[in-house]
Amino acid sequence: MVELDFERRLERLFADAPELPDAGAFADRVGRRLDRGWNARRWLIGVAGVVGGLVGASQLIMSNLLARMESASHDSAHLVSVGFDRVAPRLEWFAMAPTGGAVWIAVALAVVAMGFVLSRVIEEI
Repeated sequence: MVELDFERRLERLFADAPELPDAGAFADRVGRRLDRGWNARRWLIGVAGVVGGLVGASQLIMSNLLARMESASHDSAHLVSVGFDRVAPRLEWFAMAPTGGAVWIAVALAVVAMGFVLSRVIEEI
């Protein structure tokens, strides 16, 4: 069985490691290596981002996305208006009720709260 006193003494020795005589020079040398080349890295990342953005934009333009989105939005707007015309008579009591305004305000505040939560989650990532 290992002695507890020996283990404690060994842990203290590892916790209090002596500083090497060239520790300052070593830290300076490592710092200079880390600082060197950041300008080139920034340019490289920026150029890669611009090229990627141009490729993505060209793909969107070539796929005729805008015309398809316009068609889809027109069709969906038509479907929504038809659906609302069918549901509107049933919802009149809700809008006319004395608490109807309060319900809509609560819904709006819930949407705002979800936006705050989403922005906080994105910030955490």
